[in-house]
Amino acid sequence: MEREKEDGVSLKAETVWMDGELRPWSEATVHVMTHTLHYGYGVFEGIRAYQRADGQSHVFRLGDHIRRLFESAHILGLEIPYGPGDLEQACVATLQANKFATGYLRPIVFLGSEALGLGALSNRVHTAIAAWQWGAYLGEEGMKAGIRCKISSFNRLHVNVNMSKGKICGQYVNSVIAKREALKAGYDEAIMLDTQGYVAECTGENLFMVKQGRLITAPYGSSILGGITRDSVLSLARDLDVAVEERLFTRDELYVADEVFLCGTAAEVTPVREVDDRRIGPGRPGEVTRMISKAFFDTLTGNGAAHPEWRHTYQVG
Repeated sequence: MEREKEDGVSLKAETVWMDGELRPWSEATVHVMTHTLHYGYGVFEGIRAYQRADGQSHVFRLGDHIRRLFESAHILGLEIPYGPGDLEQACVATLQANKFATGYLRPIVFLGSEALGLGALSNRVHTAIAAWQWGAYLGEEGMKAGIRCKISSFNRLHVNVNMSKGKICGQYVNSVIAKREALKAGYDEAIMLDTQGYVAECTGENLFMVKQGRLITAPYGSSILGGITRDSVLSLARDLDVAVEERLFTRDELYVADEVFLCGTAAEVTPVREVDDRRIGPGRPGEVTRMISKAFFDTLTGNGAAHPEWRHTYQVG
C-alpha cells in the first residue's frame, strides 16, 4: 500500500506495531487531543535495517538505539510500559510483518489524550513502531557528489534550555525551522551553531570536518545529540588509523576544512561540497570521507566482517 511521500520517497507499509500488537496501518491512529501532538512531550528513534551482499538482513545497532530511546524517556520522566528486549523484538516483528529485508524504523513513545494540561501526570504512555522504505535522505546525487549547506540563523538549543542528549519530539521544532529555512534558500541542509557560536550539528545529523588528515567533530559534552552513527564513524576512523579530535571549532574553520561530511541514521555518511557558497576543499568528496564511507557501507551492505556486534540479524519470509 502506497502512502503519501516524505522527501520524495513513497511510504510503503501495511502494518504498525502499537501498544503491544501489530495493527493495519490505517488502524494505527491517535485522537486529535493526544497530549504529545499538542506539546511535543515524547521521545523517538530512527533505526535502519540493511541487507548485506550475502542476502542476510540486519538491524543496525538495534540495542544501542533502543537503549537511547529508554534514556531519552528517562530524561523526560516517562516510564515506557515495555522492556528493552520487548521493543527490540517488536522492531524485528514490524519489519517481518511488512516483509522488509531493508527499511527504516520509527519507534515513538508518547502521552495519550486523557488530559491536555501541561502537567497531565495521569496520561497513559503509548508506544508505537512504524516502518517504511527510505532511500538516501539527502539524495543519491548528494551521496556521490556532496551537498550544499548553509549556516542557520537559528542556534542549536542551549544545554540549559533543552535536554540535548534526549531524542525528544518537541525539540525538533528547532531543527524543522532551520531545515525549512535552508531548503527555501536553495541549500540541501542547515548547519547549526551553538549559542556561543561554535559549530554544533545539522538539523538531523552530526558533522565532521577533516583538516590535514585529522578527523574533527564537536565533543559529546557540548549541545550535540550523541549520535549512534557518529559513534560508529569514530570507531571506523580509529580502525583505519585516522587521527580523531573531539573539540569545539568555529564556522570559519569549517570554511577552510579540507573535507566536511555529515552522518546520521537517515543521512548515513553524506559528503559536503559547499558551506555558505564556499567550496570545501576541491569541491568533491575527499579521501578520508570516501574511506570512512566505504568502511561504513561495507560493514552494512557489503561483505565487511568488522563490527559484527552492530548487526542484529533477522529473517524475512
